[in-house]
Amino acid sequence: MRTRPTIIFFSSAGRPVPGLVATWLARKGLLSVEISDAAQIEAMTQRALPAMVLVDGNADPAPGLALCRHLKADPYSAIVPVAFLEDAHAGDRVHQAFGAGADEVLTPIFDPEEQRSRLDVLLTRTERNVAVHPSTRLPGTSEIEREIKRRMAAAEPFAVCYADLDHFKEYNDRYSYGDGDRVILNLSRILHDVVKGLCGARGFVGHIGGDDFILVLPVAITDQCCREIITAFDLLIPLQYSEADRRTGYFFGKDRQGQLHKVPFMTLSIGIVTSERRIFTHPAQVSALATEMKNYAKTLAGSVFVEDRRQKVADGKAG
Repeated sequence: MRTRPTIIFFSSAGRPVPGLVATWLARKGLLSVEISDAAQIEAMTQRALPAMVLVDGNADPAPGLALCRHLKADPYSAIVPVAFLEDAHAGDRVHQAFGAGADEVLTPIFDPEEQRSRLDVLLTRTERNVAVHPSTRLPGTSEIEREIKRRMAAAEPFAVCYADLDHFKEYNDRYSYGDGDRVILNLSRILHDVVKGLCGARGFVGHIGGDDFILVLPVAITDQCCREIITAFDLLIPLQYSEADRRTGYFFGKDRQGQLHKVPFMTLSIGIVTSERRIFTHPAQVSALATEMKNYAKTLAGSVFVEDRRQKVADGKAG
């Protein structure tokens, strides 16, 4: 059964939800949670995205502005609309809210019905954005390309990691697409949590589609990130199989000729390319090399990560 969207109301002063918003929530049949701890909201958002975050703009502005910046700095939580609620129209506070990344600031210059209509628009935006990435809600191909371009322009060493599941199709055939979606969601959380934990804002996780993911990381911490990702994946993946399959460590599947063969548990292959040994002029070059390294990683046994250590020479060929 589909759960109702949740609206989080943040007030560092512990104020209750304003009457105007309470009326809107009742009309829409929405759940609301009142929280006065910004860190708690950030933690909750990392586990399950709310439909919207409403900030009490009449309390101390600093915690609300910081919360908004943190949510918008992470590509995963950035799609959550953030609206500030002000009892009076204060120009400087409005500018500060939008400067922190707020999607809307509601003040008395809008009559109550217009304010509720603006909340309707934000809720619709959430539903539209979530539909783009129903499995993971991570940034897609356009954001991945934009992030790689940004790293190239910054002229700082970066690594692009292409992560892909092995034996995923056989798993879907054995179990169901619903089970496969759960595996992809779990992998996305492993990738996000490891990268967020080790890299903070310096790390990026994107979802190309299916079981294909892209990480953009600082070079110095790439190996550690990949190692921790694989450790967590290999530890958790057996839980996605039935008890009978876990006991054997494999199951029997059919190949394209209809012949039975042993299918091992899913593993994770990661191909890595860095800007240390090459000068990139377009994200397509990075993508092509990362794909090449990922394909090579898939020829190796088990969960692995491999880096392209070839040196680009003057004639344009790798040496």
